[in-house]
Amino acid sequence: MADGGTYSGSRDPRFVTLRRGGTLDDASRRLLAIWAADCAEHVLPLFERAHPDDTRPRFAVDQARAWARGEITVTQAREAAYAAHDAAKTSRGAAREAARSAGHAVATAHMADHELGAAAYAIRAAGAAETGGAGDDATRSECEWQRAKLPQQIRSMVLDDQHRRNKKFWSLFE
Repeated sequence: MADGGTYSGSRDPRFVTLRRGGTLDDASRRLLAIWAADCAEHVLPLFERAHPDDTRPRFAVDQARAWARGEITVTQAREAAYAAHDAAKTSRGAAREAARSAGHAVATAHMADHELGAAAYAIRAAGAAETGGAGDDATRSECEWQRAKLPQQIRSMVLDDQHRRNKKFWSLFE
């Protein structure tokens, strides 16, 4: 943000809050965080099976929801995101992708467009968990599950974001 905290034009204004010069209202921002948390939580067992004593990604998902309820600050959410990403660094495969998803879910409190990171890493986790060529079916199924969970109020915005940033996210949203 070039001018000390207001929208500078480089990000999609639909994912920038009204008070920063974008068009995102608080209710939609909370829905984005909740949906991102749903995406991450759906694959979280892939991390928890591999690392049963590491609660950082689960805490991140819980913190995303706590932020959406107004119970924690953006700073607290950001700290949970860092912790989940640290957990990902010590993981491999599906567990790593699930932890990344959790980190992006809670980071949605800081920057709403992290919602797509939560979704994309959850899709990658689902695909990585499968063997014997079933990964494509698993990724497609996960993407369909996520879209079915999208609240109507943010559905068109998220689907458009998926279309617009699909190449950045490994073409997972096709």
